[in-house]
Amino acid sequence: MDETGSSVNQTMYRGIIWSLLYLTASRPNVVFSLGLCARSQSNPKESHLKTAKRILRYFKGTQDLADADYACYLVDRKNTSGMDHFLGSCLISWGTRKQNSVALSTDEAEYVVAASCCAQLLWIKQQLEDFGGTH
Repeated sequence: MDETGSSVNQTMYRGIIWSLLYLTASRPNVVFSLGLCARSQSNPKESHLKTAKRILRYFKGTQDLADADYACYLVDRKNTSGMDHFLGSCLISWGTRKQNSVALSTDEAEYVVAASCCAQLLWIKQQLEDFGGTH
């Protein structure tokens, strides 16, 4: 929270935040960071605008990539992971959350995300079997 920083144009800041919120449908890995930015819409400061612009640069630089958000949140250094699960061409599950532990590298952060994703897939598989969706 930046209580003392210089204020920025609230209308412009809100426009950036709402545009980024639209993009989170396809990029759930930034939902947590964007949620923090969205909290300051009523009184945005230069530091909030700087963070929103950083997210914009992230989108621009990773259009064709999947990326782990290793230690981006400087308060607790925990990775934010996002995942999408499809059954055929239908999105059946998606989510984003902060990991329970602090990863010491990008590789470790991605391993934790992969393990979480596999656990979710196993749960979905069990649900499908319980409801007779697979044989």
